[in-house]
Amino acid sequence: MAASEDSPLFVAALARGITLLTAFSEARPAMTLPELAEATGLTKSAVQRFAHTLWVQGYLRKHPQTKRFSLAPQSLELGMRYAQTSPLVLGGNPFLHSLNRTSQETCSLAEPDGLDMVYVARFATHKQMFVHMPVGMRLPIHCTAAGRAVLSRLPPERAAELLQRGERRAYTSQTIVALDALMDELEFARRVGYARANGEFYQGDITISAPVLDPAGTPVGAVNISVPSSRWSFEQAQTVFGPQVLETAHAISASRTIGVTQPFYAMEPPRA
Repeated sequence: MAASEDSPLFVAALARGITLLTAFSEARPAMTLPELAEATGLTKSAVQRFAHTLWVQGYLRKHPQTKRFSLAPQSLELGMRYAQTSPLVLGGNPFLHSLNRTSQETCSLAEPDGLDMVYVARFATHKQMFVHMPVGMRLPIHCTAAGRAVLSRLPPERAAELLQRGERRAYTSQTIVALDALMDELEFARRVGYARANGEFYQGDITISAPVLDPAGTPVGAVNISVPSSRWSFEQAQTVFGPQVLETAHAISASRTIGVTQPFYAMEPPRA
């Protein structure tokens, strides 16, 4: 058990209730009580109480015939509250929208959380897209341009430690998983200012990203442009969009809307 869970302030029942909400996924959009118990590791009795409470509160739906539970629209409010109050999102959105208009491509703002990058804002292109990247999507930090942009602004030894902590799974044939090769990518990002990834999570998806810094110089997020390899070569994308993401990331950093934050890598418990 993590040290923070040993605290007398830790409310185990609340934590288990949240576990129930996060059990639903694209693969499991609706579940019965036994299925929820299996997915969460909780007892059927506990799942029954939590599911009933969340249903009464409006966060879950229950099918009258199958008795399967699923997330209700009200559950969206939990994430929307973050988007409506996050200084990074609120301060970054005007600049991200401007980048979207200039580039005519899909632009995102991602924030580090443990060993993942969470996409917290997005402006889509009007052109054909093949990658669905909704707000709230989590991707591993090692195989995303946004993750590498953030890691590139950490001391090399700290970045290496975080990369070693993660699974470094290969999602496509192009995913870089070797630590030395990843450190070379971080050195590239330090040198030119932006990071890059070529089909490493989604085949055919090219991403270029630059880090957003708080006033203390801590990386708190990354500006990201995503384009398909059917329309752009990897080299062309870097030449055209590298300067654009750099300019936008610098503008958000200089706007001073973020404030000094606790480094994401210092937060506990770490997300393994």
